[in-house]
Amino acid sequence: MRVLITGAAGFIGQQVLADLTVYHPEWSLIASDIRPLGQQWLKPNVEALTLDIADAAAVRDCVARWRPQAIVHLASVVTPPPGMSEARLHAIDVGGTRALLEAAIEYEVDQLVVTSSGAAYGYYPENAEWIDESHPLRGHAQFAYAKHKREVEILLAEARERHPWLRQLVLRPGTILGKRVDNQITALFRKRAVMGVKGSDSRFVFIWDQDVVNIIRLGLERAAEGIYNLAGDGALSLREIAEILGKPYRPLPPGLIRGVLGLLKPLGLTQYGPEQLDFLRYRPVLANRRLKEEFGYQPRYSSREAFLAFLAAQGIEARG
Repeated sequence: MRVLITGAAGFIGQQVLADLTVYHPEWSLIASDIRPLGQQWLKPNVEALTLDIADAAAVRDCVARWRPQAIVHLASVVTPPPGMSEARLHAIDVGGTRALLEAAIEYEVDQLVVTSSGAAYGYYPENAEWIDESHPLRGHAQFAYAKHKREVEILLAEARERHPWLRQLVLRPGTILGKRVDNQITALFRKRAVMGVKGSDSRFVFIWDQDVVNIIRLGLERAAEGIYNLAGDGALSLREIAEILGKPYRPLPPGLIRGVLGLLKPLGLTQYGPEQLDFLRYRPVLANRRLKEEFGYQPRYSSREAFLAFLAAQGIEARG
């Protein structure tokens, strides 16, 4: 089988590529990214190529040339680098998915695996205590990543209506943790105190990175389709996270957080704007019943266990 992987140089992309080279050396893997992959990927069944997912013509040419049976679409921007415009973000996340989807349909790809995000559900006070895959996708007008993931999911839903023969496996991960994770969420846990929002539990669901990789591989092996939340059992509030870290928990008034971020971001003193307030206090808490019962996968770690494993990998002692 030929499998095209987009975003192959990314955090999950490299792990998916490594996993497939071990479990399926007989498959042909086309590893694409705008960044170079490095010498370690010069293997007999791996073809590394440079691809700007925002270039629709290049995406079409890539699919036309390689004619993959399956595509694993991982190319996305989670934390934009300084100076990246909203238009560029949209071109990568939404435009890239549209181009790939159109090419997959034109050249009759059998299966499309897409990593969406739990962020597609949005950050709203009326979110259900536990959100399953039937919950409406609302994104967030001020949070580009969530807004774009919702747009991506609309494109996918339209394609399922018009082209049901293209098997879609759509994965909506919660917060991904792993031995080498370093992002805006893990940065919250490295501060002297854990900041929260007064009046909000701010619950997090975690999924271990190898669980995500395993699910993608199993999805390819089974030619699976469907939509699944990816999360370990249970959830952790910011207060509980502070207790595990042995750090003080300091919930601040929402108005204060919004005002401070609104002042600091224009001055370049923080990359976070007032939209981060909703990101913290109205987190979508993902239910994983369908993943376990319908897809048939039990995550290796619960949310709490994943957090403890992350701390152990970082050499941080859990105290609570």
